[in-house]
Amino acid sequence: MVAGHDRLTRRRNGSMRNTVGLKILGIVALLSLIAGAVAWVNARKSAEVESLLISVKETYVPSYAALARAHIRSLEQSAYLRRLAIVSFQSPIDRAEVARLRSLVEQKAKEADDEIRAARRAIAKAIEDRASFGDEVLLGRLDTRLGFVQRYHASYEKVRSQVEGALSNHDEARFRDILVSLDQARDTLNAESEAVRREMLGLLDQAMRDAITEQSRSVRYGIILLAAALAIGLVVAAAMTMNLVRPLRRLLKGAIAVQGGSLDTELPVTSRDEIGDLTAAFNAMVRELRSKARVRETFGKYLDPRIVEGLIERPELLGSKGERRVMTVCFTDMKGFTSLSEGVTPVALVSVVNQYLTTMSEPIRRSGGIIDKYVGDAIMAFWGPPFTAANEQARLACEATLGQLGLLPSFRQSLPEVLGIKRNVPHVDMRIGIASGDVVVGNIGPDLSMSYTVMGDAVNLASRLENVNKVYGTHILVSAMTQEMAKDAYEFREIDSILVVGKEEPEQVFELLGRQGEVAQSTLDLAARFALGLVAYRRQAWMDALAAFRSCLELAPGDSPARVFLDRIPLLSAQPLPENWDGVWILSEK
Repeated sequence: MVAGHDRLTRRRNGSMRNTVGLKILGIVALLSLIAGAVAWVNARKSAEVESLLISVKETYVPSYAALARAHIRSLEQSAYLRRLAIVSFQSPIDRAEVARLRSLVEQKAKEADDEIRAARRAIAKAIEDRASFGDEVLLGRLDTRLGFVQRYHASYEKVRSQVEGALSNHDEARFRDILVSLDQARDTLNAESEAVRREMLGLLDQAMRDAITEQSRSVRYGIILLAAALAIGLVVAAAMTMNLVRPLRRLLKGAIAVQGGSLDTELPVTSRDEIGDLTAAFNAMVRELRSKARVRETFGKYLDPRIVEGLIERPELLGSKGERRVMTVCFTDMKGFTSLSEGVTPVALVSVVNQYLTTMSEPIRRSGGIIDKYVGDAIMAFWGPPFTAANEQARLACEATLGQLGLLPSFRQSLPEVLGIKRNVPHVDMRIGIASGDVVVGNIGPDLSMSYTVMGDAVNLASRLENVNKVYGTHILVSAMTQEMAKDAYEFREIDSILVVGKEEPEQVFELLGRQGEVAQSTLDLAARFALGLVAYRRQAWMDALAAFRSCLELAPGDSPARVFLDRIPLLSAQPLPENWDGVWILSEK
C-alpha cells in the first residue's frame, strides 16, 4: 500500500496536471458567460416591461378610475337633484330635507370636479416624467380631452344652479324649462366622459399589448440563447467523451468485477489526468482488498469471521480494552462422548467430533451468534451487541439451541457411516445451558496471544446449567433473565430454584420447551401441572406436591424432572427443615 501511495504521489507531482479540471472549468466558464448574457437580456427586457406596467399603474389606471368615479358622483348628484325637485314642490315643504339634499348635491358636484382634476393631475405628471415624444403626444391629447370634460362639467353646474334657483322660488314652469337644458348639458358631459374613457381604455389596452410583446420577445431571446448554450455544451461534451468515457467504463467494469468477488482485476493507466489517478487508486484499493481477503481467509478458520472483520475494519466496535455489556452465553455439550471415545479409533473419534461441531455450529452462526471456542466436544457461544440487537439476543440463542436439537436425529443417523460400523453404535445426546447477564467483553489475553471473549457470572452460570441438565434429565436449561427476555417468543417450564457452586444467590432455572404456537398442548398441560407441584413443594405441602408430580407422569411417563421431585420429597419430608427454607436446592457439583 505504501508503494501504491508513492506512485500516486509521483503522478500528482508530474506535469500536465488538472487536465480534466481545466476542461470542466472552461465549460463552466463558457456556460456561465452565456447564462450571464441570457440573464442580462432578460433583466433588460424585464425592466422595459416593468416600465410599461408602472406607466399603466401610475397613469392610465388612476386617470381612468378618477374619471369613472367622477361619472358616478355626477349620477349621484343628478339623483339627489331630482329628489330635491320632488321635495321642493311638495306641500308642506320639508325644509330640513331640502337643506340636506342641497348639501348633498353640492358635495357630489365638488367630488366630481375633484375626481376630474385628479385625472388631469395624473396625466400631467406622466407628461412631465415621460421621455418619449410619442407618449407625450398621446398623453397631451388625452389631457386636452379631460379639459373639455372639465368645461362641460362647469357648464352643467351653471345650468344646475339655475335649476336650484327655480326650485328655491318654487317656479315650476321655470324649472321645467331649465330642466331640458340641464338634460342636454348632462348628455354632452356624459358623451365626452364616455369618449375619454374609451380613449383611456384604448391606451391601456395598447400599453398591455406592448408589455406582452416585450415579454414574448424577452422569452424568445432567452430561448435562443439557451438553445445556443445547449448546442455549445453538447459539442464540447462530445469532444470530451472520447477522453473520459472509455477509461470510466473500464473503471465501472472493474468495480462490478470486484463487487462480484474478482480481486485479480487490474486496470491499465492510460492518462495523466485525474482519471488516471483514479485508476491508479482503484488498483491500489484492489491490492488492499486482496490483502484483507487473505487475512480474513486465514484467520476466519480460527476466529468467527465477524470478529476478524471487526478487528480489520472497525476495531472500536469490539471494545479492545474491554467493557461491560449484557450478553447471552450458551454452552453445548455432547452427552455420551466418553463412551464414544472409548470404543472407536482416534481417527474415527476426530471425524465424529468434527462432524458434530460442524453440524451444531451452523444454527449458532445462522442466528447471529459468535462461537467463542471449542473445548473438546463442547461449544461456547454468545449473542449480543455489536453482533446482534440487545433485545434479540436471548431469542436468537433459544432459536439456535432448538435448531441444534432439531439436527441431532440426522447426526445420529450419520454416525454409522462416519464411524464405519453398523452395530453397537453409541447413543449420542446433547445438554445445553443458556444464561443472560452482565459480562466483560473484549480482547483478553497477553499481548502476543489475545482472544475476543466474554467473562463473568453469566458465563459461569451457563456452564453450570449445561451440567445441571444431568440432574434433571433435561436438554436445555436457561436462566431466569434469559427466560424473561425470550418469553414472548418461546414456551418455558420452570424446573427449580437452585444454588450452583460458585454462586451466593439462588437462580431460577427453566426448561426451553419450544416456539410459541408450536408446542404440543400435552406439553403445555405438563408444564402447568409441574408449576402447581412447585408451588406446593415450596410451601412444604408434600402430599399436594406428590399428587401434582404424579399427575405429570400420567401425562408424560418419562418426564425426568417430575421423577426427581418424587424422589426428593420423601427425603425432605422425613427430616425437619429450617424455618426459612424457601425450596432452593443446593448443588454440590459443578
